[in-house]
Amino acid sequence: MNADDVPPPAAAAKPRVNLRRPEVMELVAAEVARHYQSSTVEKLRGRGGFLTIGNTTVHLAKEFGFCYGVERAIDLAYAARRVFPEQRMFLIGEIIHNQEVNRQLRDMNIASLPWFELDASYDTLTDQDVVIVPAFGAPTIFMDKLEQRGCQVVDTTCGDVMKVWRHVRDYAKEGVTSIIHGKENHEETRATSSRALGERGDGQYLVILTLEDADDVCNYICGHGQRDAFLARFKHAHSPGFDPDLHLKRIGVANQTTMLKSETEEIQRRLRQAIIQRDGNASGLRVFDTICGATQDRQDALFELLREPPDLLLVVGGYNSSNTAHLVEIGERQLPTFFIRDASCLKSLEQIVHFDLHRAEEVTTGYAHALLSDQPISVGITAGASCPSNLIEATILRVFELRGVDRTVIADA
Repeated sequence: MNADDVPPPAAAAKPRVNLRRPEVMELVAAEVARHYQSSTVEKLRGRGGFLTIGNTTVHLAKEFGFCYGVERAIDLAYAARRVFPEQRMFLIGEIIHNQEVNRQLRDMNIASLPWFELDASYDTLTDQDVVIVPAFGAPTIFMDKLEQRGCQVVDTTCGDVMKVWRHVRDYAKEGVTSIIHGKENHEETRATSSRALGERGDGQYLVILTLEDADDVCNYICGHGQRDAFLARFKHAHSPGFDPDLHLKRIGVANQTTMLKSETEEIQRRLRQAIIQRDGNASGLRVFDTICGATQDRQDALFELLREPPDLLLVVGGYNSSNTAHLVEIGERQLPTFFIRDASCLKSLEQIVHFDLHRAEEVTTGYAHALLSDQPISVGITAGASCPSNLIEATILRVFELRGVDRTVIADA
């Protein structure tokens, strides 16, 4: 090793700064309310989610939109800009998966850093810079880099995510492989995978997304798989040095906190059955519930809304939002469902621009018969945990507008 290969010494850790001082949070609360809150949405909430004007009814799910973890992340980002008004400020990727919120942060001169891998931009950070860690968390290699550069770190990682991290770290200590139900390239799953390596870096993990993935793992556990084919199947979804012959002997299930709970439970059931078939008991499997409460509340509220299905369902949120996508999956099993970014997607009574989960692209659908009808119709609306109320309000107003209802009538309703 020559002198050029020696890494620079880590800078002294920055002292923690209390961002949530009363005088700061009073200003933040007012600013966040101005950007994201909605009197129309609160009116519907007070009426049990229903608003009927003429022959048009909007039914808003009981639970929708911002969760506590998202609100906390946004508050901390806004507070950071007020406490450090003159310093360069960066955000690893997106604070949450919503384009409106991330646009507001850009307007506050908070620049985005790459989140998928460390690049040269991280080497330009100094001990005078402030870096915000998003609600999903960040891989340990990113956190180590920020510490090395001496940055002031504002960590907005959701508490539910950190709960998962504690469990996968425990798995690593005990020689248990983490089977993580999630999307391998999702920010949260990448952060969780890094913690599954444990303190010594020798922990093991395998990321699975679908029930078909789970079945492949179960088949291998039961002795029916072929090693090379298995490793090729999960090429980018396992820890370094992962060996299915060694590392599927003792497994522990974890998950991205925004997955569909019923699917995670089914994966757990299938893995348990496979372990019992192989070992005669389930001692080689550990499970725990890591679906975040807000995600589950929004899924449950949608199931409740669908007991008396509306004519169509609009799901509002960022297209890259996992918890929002699962609401779409629930809705489309039962009725015409459209995943829209915001009210601008409702182009007319004849055209709805929406994200097709199956094609993984935005499409335009001519869905006119319900909206064009003179008969009474009901439109269900829900939104993921990262969607602000102002975008939900705009969608409600647009639906009524397309049905010929003036906004002043809505305000007075």
